[in-house]
Amino acid sequence: MGEERVSLGKTLQRKDIWGFAFGSVVGWGWIMMAGNWVRMAGTMGAVIAFVIGAVITAIIGCIYAEMTPMLPLSGGVMVWSYRCSGYNFCWFTGWAICFAYLATAAFEGPAFATAIMYLFPIPQGPLLWTIAGYEVHLTWLIISLAGICGVMFLHYRGTKMAAKFNTIAAVALAIGGLIFFFGSVTLGDIQNAMPAIRDGIGGIELVMMSVPCMFLGFDVIPQASEEMDIPLKQIGWMVIFAITLGALWYIGMILGVGFAAPLDMVIDEPIPLAAAAEIVFGSKIFGFILIVAGVGGIITSWNAMFMGATRIMFAMARAKLLPEVFAKTSKYNTPYAAIMLTGSIGIIAPFLGKNAITWFVDASSLGSVVAYLCVAISFVLLRRKEPNLERPWKLPAGRLMGVLGVVSCLFFISLYMPFGSSSLGLHEWSMVILWVVIGLVLYFMNKRQKVTLKERELLLFGEEYARPEFMKDTYK
Repeated sequence: MGEERVSLGKTLQRKDIWGFAFGSVVGWGWIMMAGNWVRMAGTMGAVIAFVIGAVITAIIGCIYAEMTPMLPLSGGVMVWSYRCSGYNFCWFTGWAICFAYLATAAFEGPAFATAIMYLFPIPQGPLLWTIAGYEVHLTWLIISLAGICGVMFLHYRGTKMAAKFNTIAAVALAIGGLIFFFGSVTLGDIQNAMPAIRDGIGGIELVMMSVPCMFLGFDVIPQASEEMDIPLKQIGWMVIFAITLGALWYIGMILGVGFAAPLDMVIDEPIPLAAAAEIVFGSKIFGFILIVAGVGGIITSWNAMFMGATRIMFAMARAKLLPEVFAKTSKYNTPYAAIMLTGSIGIIAPFLGKNAITWFVDASSLGSVVAYLCVAISFVLLRRKEPNLERPWKLPAGRLMGVLGVVSCLFFISLYMPFGSSSLGLHEWSMVILWVVIGLVLYFMNKRQKVTLKERELLLFGEEYARPEFMKDTYK
């Protein structure tokens, strides 16, 4: 092969991975959206939606837990898809999960500014414009952009630095959330959580649309597996750990906001959970504490989505599926071009206003479920094609779980389609269509590159995991 394969250093220790595992799943969305979930489906209806979503996600998560230590390479889902079915399937999978990461990372800037403006009495500044009923003010916009630039700097300086900030933020997140939950269920009133279910199955389905995005993050672990300095089997358990904690967290926060106060007292507030905390504890200081926890969630999920987006672009470019500039690394061994692109998309998001958070959440949910479907298909095919490939963490009843994974993903995808009961709206479909068009352009541009199967095999898998039959010169 004519060039050396670029690799990322193993800089992540167990304590760093804990922060990513927990913080990647539990971000900021719960503090902004838990009140809306209760409004749409009722307290128990929202819990039911998340229980169903957690079960489906756990099936996919178990598949990830086997696949990640089996092929612990940057790119994760994209690498697995190539292994089972080649170039086209690989490209489609990588582009789908990249969209999910970028869309989720994009709404963190507006969320960060909203939290900071709630914490501190900062003047809003002049009104710039109004989008979808939300006023965009200069101060809010500046804070959003400053947060995005800060995250870009952290990731440019190295994974280890980002991981340190992530761990601190994850601790703050856990403390604040636990205070709110235990305070609400002990000091609150069950009557506040009535009616338990609103709008029947329709309300539950509406909440379920947000579930994939809320759990998006456990799949960042495979993206960073090449940089983890722990035994391979433990990487699989980290995936299960992240999903389990995420499910318990979201259910706890839904119960917390349900018990804390009557919904009509908090639902129209800028940050409903903070208002609920102030009411149930009888002090504004607890609303402040919850927002600090929420800022911790913003940082953890922001870091995770940045990690996922930049690593999938790095892996695709390293395999010559994207322009090679995205595989270039800085003196800190970080993919600087991928970081710049991810940050640039994040910079655009605040100009769309706070209401765009919902658009990005729903659009990224579709992208993530499509990628999960590809992973489930890859799992089924690789169990058949390469049964002897070493699997440090092996899923029991693998064939059955693979089929369940495929069926579960198809069910979720149907919810987002125009014929579904909870179809995506115009803004979300516009994002999806734009991403597809960009993808098609890049796909055909890179398809023209002259890359032998042997070269692609080495670029994707390195010498340790490359398949011998693809290393012969006869493959062109």
